[in-house]
Amino acid sequence: MQDSTESVLSVKNTSLTANQTVVASHNNDALSDQYKVIRRNNKVTSFDKEKIKVALGKAFLAVEGGNAAASTRIHQTVETLTNEIYSSLIRSRTVGSTFHIEDIQDQVELSLMHAGEHKVARAYVLYRESHSAKRSQEDDAAKTEDHGINVKMKDGSLQPLDVKRIKTILEEACEGLESTNAEDLVGQTIRNLYDGVKEKEISSAMIMCTRVMIEQEPNYSFVTSRLLLDTLRQEALSFVYGREISPTQNDMKKEYPEYFKQYIKKAASLELLDIRLAEEYDLELLSKAIKPERDFQFNYLGLQTLYDRYFIHNNEVRFEMPQAFFMRVSMGLAINEINREERTIEFYNLLSSFDFMSSTPTLFNSGTLRPQMSSCYLTTIPDDLHGIFESMQDDAMLSKFAGGLGNDWTRVRAMGSHIKGTNGKSQGIVPFLKVANDIAVAVNQGGKRKGAMCAYLETWHLDIEDFLDLRKNTGDERRRTHDMNSANWIPDLFMKRVSQEKDWTLFSPEAVPELHDLYGQAFEEKYKEYEKLATEGKITLFKTIPANDLWRKMLGMLFETGHPWIAFKDPCNIRSPQKHAGVVHSSNLCTEITLNTSDSEIAVCNLGSINLPQHINENGLDTKKLQRTIKTAMRMLDNVVDYNYYAVNKARNSNLRHRPIGIGLMGFQDALYKQKIAYASEEAIQFADYAMECISYYAIDTSADLAQERGNYESFNGSLWSQGIMPLDTLDALEKSRDGFLSVDKSSQLDWDSVRAKAKQGMRNSNTMAIAPTATISNICGVSQSIEPTYQNMYVKSNLSGEFTVVNPYLVKDLKDAGIWDQVMVNDLKYFDGSVQSIERVSDELKAIYLTAFEIDPRWLVESGARRQKWIDQSQSLNLYMAEPSGKKLDNLYKLAWVRGLKTTYYLRSMGATGIEKQSTNPDIVTADTVEAPKMCSILDPECDACQ
Repeated sequence: MQDSTESVLSVKNTSLTANQTVVASHNNDALSDQYKVIRRNNKVTSFDKEKIKVALGKAFLAVEGGNAAASTRIHQTVETLTNEIYSSLIRSRTVGSTFHIEDIQDQVELSLMHAGEHKVARAYVLYRESHSAKRSQEDDAAKTEDHGINVKMKDGSLQPLDVKRIKTILEEACEGLESTNAEDLVGQTIRNLYDGVKEKEISSAMIMCTRVMIEQEPNYSFVTSRLLLDTLRQEALSFVYGREISPTQNDMKKEYPEYFKQYIKKAASLELLDIRLAEEYDLELLSKAIKPERDFQFNYLGLQTLYDRYFIHNNEVRFEMPQAFFMRVSMGLAINEINREERTIEFYNLLSSFDFMSSTPTLFNSGTLRPQMSSCYLTTIPDDLHGIFESMQDDAMLSKFAGGLGNDWTRVRAMGSHIKGTNGKSQGIVPFLKVANDIAVAVNQGGKRKGAMCAYLETWHLDIEDFLDLRKNTGDERRRTHDMNSANWIPDLFMKRVSQEKDWTLFSPEAVPELHDLYGQAFEEKYKEYEKLATEGKITLFKTIPANDLWRKMLGMLFETGHPWIAFKDPCNIRSPQKHAGVVHSSNLCTEITLNTSDSEIAVCNLGSINLPQHINENGLDTKKLQRTIKTAMRMLDNVVDYNYYAVNKARNSNLRHRPIGIGLMGFQDALYKQKIAYASEEAIQFADYAMECISYYAIDTSADLAQERGNYESFNGSLWSQGIMPLDTLDALEKSRDGFLSVDKSSQLDWDSVRAKAKQGMRNSNTMAIAPTATISNICGVSQSIEPTYQNMYVKSNLSGEFTVVNPYLVKDLKDAGIWDQVMVNDLKYFDGSVQSIERVSDELKAIYLTAFEIDPRWLVESGARRQKWIDQSQSLNLYMAEPSGKKLDNLYKLAWVRGLKTTYYLRSMGATGIEKQSTNPDIVTADTVEAPKMCSILDPECDACQ
C-alpha cells in the first residue's frame, strides 16, 4: 500500500493554461497581500492584485473606447484575465515570496496573447518598449556597482550582499547541466533582492528564479534542487556543529564524512535514532563509503519531498543530509546482520543510486527508536461489539506508526438482523464505518501524512447498497465516510450472474456464515444452497435483485465518487500460494496486497520498488543488473520482518510466521520512453510481460536462496511453493473454476524448471511480489509512478510539499532533436494541457510515444496489467484512466479486467469537461478513439476470435 494517501493528492492539475478561467477566491485575495513586489527603483511594496486589474482596464479602454457595449465586455474580460494572471504568478511561489515588476508585466502580456486580445497586447508591448530606455537609466542610477544591497543578518546587523557566493552557488548548481545559464540566474536573483533583505531570503530568491525556468528547460529542476541543497547544507551542518557554516557542494566532498559521524551521534543523543547506530557501528568506515556527488541526482520535487517529510529534524530544523539519510536507512536495515557494515554499504549503494527504493514507512522509520517499517496491514472485523472496537483500537495503533490499513467488514451483520444479547435489531455496518472513518482522520500516520484506510465488503452482503453510497456528497452525513476508501470484494459467481443476466441474492452474514471463508466452486455450491433455503423460507432476512442492476450501481458509484474500487475475491484466493494456511478476505489500502487474515492474524506486508528505467540499456532490459538489484533488495525486505516495530501483537505473530514481502516496480513509463515504445502498443504489452517475468523469476529464486541461508518461513509446508507450483501455474486452477470465463496469455520466456525445483526445497517468504502505487518514492527518484502512463507532458503537481512544475524530459529531448523545442512549443503545451496531439509540428511517431493517460485507451492498461498479473503472487495497484466515461465503456472495461484474470483494480480516473474539449479541438488528434486498442467483447465469448 506504499505511499497511499499521496496517490490521491499527487495528480492535481493546477491550471497551466493561460486562457482557462480561474475564479479567484476570497482566500486568494487575502493571500495577495502577503506577497511582495520589487519595483524598478529596487524598493519593495506589497503585492496588490487590483493594480493589475486597473492596468488592464486602462489598456482595453485605450484600444476599444468606453461605450456601454464595450464596457460590459471589458469588465468581464479584465476580471477573468486578472484572476488568471494572479493564479499563474503564485503557482510556483510560496506565500511571502517576491515578484519583480517585470515578471508581472511579462505574465500580463502572455495572458493577453493567449486570450486572443492581440490589439491590446500589441499596444501593451509597444508601451513597455517605449519606456525601456528610461527605465534602464533609472535602474542604473538606483544601483551602484555592488548593487547597493545590504543583507540583514540573524543578529540584526547589515552586511553588503555577497555576490561572489551567489555566483559560486549558481555555477555549481548549473555545472554539467545542458541548456542552463548561471550568469542569467545571477542577474535574475539580484534583480529579485532589495536593500535590507533577510539572509534566509537570498536562497529563496535563487530558488524562485530557477523553478520558473523548469517549464522551458527540465534541467532547471536539477538546478533548483541543488539550490535547495545549499539551504539544507547550511541548516544541517550549522545544527550538527553548533556554529554557523555555509559550505558549498565542493566543500562537502571533504566535509561529508565528518558531518556524517557527528550527525549520527547528535541524532542518537537527541533520542531520534537508535543508540546502537552510534555505539555499535564503525562510523569511520561508513563515512568513507558515502558518495557526496549523489546529492546531485535529485530533481527539485524529489529533494523538496525528502526535505519536507523524510529528513530527521529537531524543532523543525532539518539536520539530515541526503546521503546521511540513505546511510541511516541502510544501517537500520542491516542492524541484525553479522557483517553489518558490509551489508550497510551494500544497501546504501542500492538506495542512493536510485536503482531500488524502500517504501515510505521504511524510509521514515529505519534506524529510529520505533522502526515501524512495514507498509500495510490487513484485518478482518469480527461480528461482536468487543471485537469490532478491539479491531478499531488495533487500527489506531497501526495508523499511528505510519501504516496503511485494509479492513474486511463482511462478517459484521446487516441492518435489521437480530441481536440476540439485547433482542433488538442491528443498525448494520455503516455506523461502525463512520467511526472507523473518524479514526483515520484523528490518528494520522505519525503526524507525517494523513491516516489512510480502506473498507472491503463482499457483494452478497445485505448492506452492500448502502456501502456503495458511502462516498456520496448527498444524503444523510451520518451515513457517509468522506475520508475513508472503500472496495467491493466480488466473487466470480456474481460476475457470472451479471454475464448471464440472472438474479443475485443478498444475505446477512450471520445467516450464511460459511460464505466468508469460501471461494471458487465451494462458494458457488454453498451460495446456491443458501438461496434455496431463502426461497423455502428458512432464511428470512434476504433480498433478491437483478445482478445487472447491482453491477450498474457499482459502476455508477465508481464513476460518481471514485469508490468502491473493484477487486475480485476468487483469483486472489485460488492463485494464493498460502491458501493452505487461510483465506484472503480483502486487499489493502492500495489493492496490491493479497494476504490471509483471521481473528488471530493481522496480515503485514513490507514493500519496496525497483526503478525499472535504471535497468534499461541500449539492448533493452539489463537482466544481469536486475538480478543483482533484486538479490540485495529481497534481503533488505526480509530484514524488515525481524527488525520491524510492531504496535500490535497479532501483526507481529503473523509477519514472523509467514514473512511476506512485496517487491514491485516504478518508472514503467520511463522504461518505455527509453526504448521508444508507445504505451498503447503490443510491444509495450510484451515488455510488461517479459519485465515482470524476470522480476518474478529472480525474486522467487532469491527467496529460495535466502531460505537455504536463513531457513524456511514457518508455514511453508503445504504451500504452493512446497509443491513446486509457480504463480504462472495457478492460472490453470483459476481457469477451471471460471468455467471458461478466463482468457489469459500463458506464454513464458525463461526456464522455470530450476526455480520450481529450488522453491520446492524451501522459501524464505510466503509472498514475494506486489506492485504498489509508489506515489512518493517515485517523486524522490524522479521517475513516473509505478506502472502508470504519463499523466500529462507538462503540468503542475500538487502534493503535501506544495506545487511543482513537471515537464516530460524525454519529450523535451526528442523535440530538441527535432529542432522544434522553443517558447511557442512551451505555450502550446500549456494551452493543450500537456498534450502534443493537436500540435501540428510534432510527428506522428512522437505523438504515439507521448500519448498521455487520458489519451490511451484504458484497455491497453488492462492488457499490460494482465500480463504482469500472471507472474505476481500478490497483486498490483492498477489505476484506470477514461477521458469520457460511459456506462457501456465502464461495463466493458471492468468485465475485461475480470476476464483477463486481474485480481484487483484501483482508482478510476476521469477527465474534466475543459480538458476533453481541448483534446478534441483537432480532428486528427491521436486519442483512444483513433489508436487501435486491444479487441474485446463485453464478456468472454468462447466463439469469438478476439477473446481467444
